[in-house]
Amino acid sequence: MSDIIESPSPNHNERPAGKAIDILLLHYTGMRDGDAALRRLRDPAAKVSSHYLIEEDGRTHRLVEESHRAWHAGVGYWAGERDINAVSIGIELVNPGHDNGYRAFQQPQMAALIELGRAILARHPIPQSRVLGHSDIAPTRKIDPGELFDWRALAQAGIGLWPEPAPGASDLAAIQKALARYGYEVAPSGALDAATTAALQAFQRHFRPGLIDGLADEETAALLAGLIQRLG
Repeated sequence: MSDIIESPSPNHNERPAGKAIDILLLHYTGMRDGDAALRRLRDPAAKVSSHYLIEEDGRTHRLVEESHRAWHAGVGYWAGERDINAVSIGIELVNPGHDNGYRAFQQPQMAALIELGRAILARHPIPQSRVLGHSDIAPTRKIDPGELFDWRALAQAGIGLWPEPAPGASDLAAIQKALARYGYEVAPSGALDAATTAALQAFQRHFRPGLIDGLADEETAALLAGLIQRLG
C-alpha cells in the first residue's frame, strides 16, 4: 500500500474474544475539513474514532490498529449483530456531509479507499455483502456516506456487491423478509412501519441513489431481489 500516516487515537478498546472481523463500515466525517475531523477523532473527550481516515486528496491516516475496537458505529444492527464495533473496521471519508455542503467524493480519495479496502479484505474474512455504509447499520439515525458515494465503482473494484435487477415478489411482507435476509432490522409484518421505511431509504441510498423515497416500488423490489440472488 501507499504510505499511511500514523495518527493514533486514544479512543479504542479490546475486541471481545471469539468475534471475527466481518464488516467493513464506511462513514463520512460531516465536518468542515479533514483537520477538524482528525482532531475530533483523536480527542479523548469526544470518545469517537475510526480505524482509518481518508482525506479528499487521498492521504490516509491510521488512528486505531485493526486488532482493536474503534468507536465509530454507535448504536446499530446488522444480521443479528448489535455490537458493530466489535466485528467491524471503520473508515471515515473526509466530506462535509449533508449539513455542511455535501459533495461528491474525490477521485484520489476513492482510489485510496479502493487500495485500502482491498488490503483489508485480504486480511480479514469480510464477505462482500458486509461492506456497508453507516446508514445501513443505523438507518433511523444515519445517512452517511450518502447518495453521492459511488458504491457501484467500489463494487466494480472488488469491494462490496452491486445488484442487477431480478424478478421478485413485490408484496410488502416479502420485501421486508428480503431486507431482513440481507441484514436490515426489519420484521415481515406487511405494514409500512417506521423501521421498514428507514431500511428502504438506506437500501435506496446505497443501491438506488437517484430516488430515495422509502417506498417499496417495483424498481426497489427488483434490485433487492437481485441482491438476494448475489448472496446465493
